[in-house]
Amino acid sequence: MRPMIALMLITGFASAGEFTIPADAAGTTVPERFRLNACTLKFDLTLKYKLRATGVDVFKLAFPSTTTSPDEANNTVHAEYYCPVGATNTPGVIVLDILDGAQVVSRAQALWLAQHDIPALIVFMAYYGPRRPPHSKERLISSDVEKSIRNITQTVKDCRCATAWLGTRPEVDATRLGLLGTSLGSFVGGVVAGVEPRLTGACLLLGGGNLVESFATHPKAKPVLQLFGTLGIQISTLKAVIAPVDPITYAGTLKSKRLLLIGASRDDVVPPVAMKALWEATGKPTIRWIDETHVGAALHMIPMMRAVTDHLHEK
Repeated sequence: MRPMIALMLITGFASAGEFTIPADAAGTTVPERFRLNACTLKFDLTLKYKLRATGVDVFKLAFPSTTTSPDEANNTVHAEYYCPVGATNTPGVIVLDILDGAQVVSRAQALWLAQHDIPALIVFMAYYGPRRPPHSKERLISSDVEKSIRNITQTVKDCRCATAWLGTRPEVDATRLGLLGTSLGSFVGGVVAGVEPRLTGACLLLGGGNLVESFATHPKAKPVLQLFGTLGIQISTLKAVIAPVDPITYAGTLKSKRLLLIGASRDDVVPPVAMKALWEATGKPTIRWIDETHVGAALHMIPMMRAVTDHLHEK
């Protein structure tokens, strides 16, 4: 069901309105932790830039999170909407950033997409950007596993709401909604795509699945795993704890969606075996390998984004 949207106030280049999210239907495949109750959310949309040379308008979007965290700043979802001027009946895409959260990668990707007639909505994950309280060291991911899972759960639900908003846009074809995530954004995005019925496809870059086992032999993970071992936490236990936010858990649903996977064959941050595991579990969808390290993959951003654009435009 396409959510309803009602504009209530338009002043210059700022608008306020609301969009309605229906409750997840009975018997839904959406896991309970990610389900949404029927609600109507108010939003504010403000023009940030008119990038005339590129034919793209950039807006700031804000709406309340359906999850209440201990930090008030984190309970407003912030996003940036890159909209190609004059776009009609185009696919729309949710974009999720890398771990550092500076939005350099996501903004470059969103601008590229918008320049290629694909409206793109960057969603700030929990405790990213304006969602982090001033002077706070809180992050989406931390050594506190339970807190990290709570933050990711909130982010997934926020992205579900953002997807509903994107589907209301007059320039967007609500039957062709996708997601683009890179590195950490790929892990979180894999979960979002796996549980959000409105998303028909996803492009997951430099990520993967089967996270605990994939990272178990990674040199950078060794100190953390040793700490868990000292605390009596076994890998099997950790795997069960992490499962709700591991994309491979939702491989069955992801099989029914149009996936594009791009991995770095010499990735020194995310073990390539993680991408291979997700590829196999999701029915061996389209996959591309770049002969690079994790950071070195940035040198191939243009060919990667060409592949992403082609994939998203395909029907």
